[in-house]
Amino acid sequence: MTEADIDAVSAVRVRGWQTAYRGLMPQAYLDAMSVAADAGQRRSWFGRRPPEVSDLVAERDGEVVGWACVGPARDPDIAPGAGELPAPKPTAGELLALYVAPGLIGTGIGRALMAAGTARARAHGFHTLYLWVVRGNTRAQRFYERAGFVPDGAEEAYDVGGSSVPELRYRRALTPEP
Repeated sequence: MTEADIDAVSAVRVRGWQTAYRGLMPQAYLDAMSVAADAGQRRSWFGRRPPEVSDLVAERDGEVVGWACVGPARDPDIAPGAGELPAPKPTAGELLALYVAPGLIGTGIGRALMAAGTARARAHGFHTLYLWVVRGNTRAQRFYERAGFVPDGAEEAYDVGGSSVPELRYRRALTPEP
């Protein structure tokens, strides 16, 4: 991903949220999501991201149709020593995002992004890859389970537009590539 991809990535992300989370999050929140606002936040963060964070895009006919982001795991229970200085090199990674243009779900773009993200996680030295999925997002849960992820029992909720949205944590061991 380059800085020039940010607007397209934000469009994929916002449309992805509006499609995947219909009925799982407040509709007013989803309707109010703005590609321009998301792109502004993404631009602010893009130049400051740590080197262990990889943003990847999938393109079709020169257009961004998918985005994935992988980096060090953020949860304290799986990232021991993260608060220490100097922090130890993380061994757990996290799939921070994976979105495909809604009309192209099921075409292999998500699998390609997952493969590229997993390869990048291995290259960063991560032995395990975690992710969070909104409870009730059965399509995503099936996708991740087919990719070898299993729920690890952790659950967490966060506030979205005044509603509590529960998430489930999944994990997958990363074996070294042959």
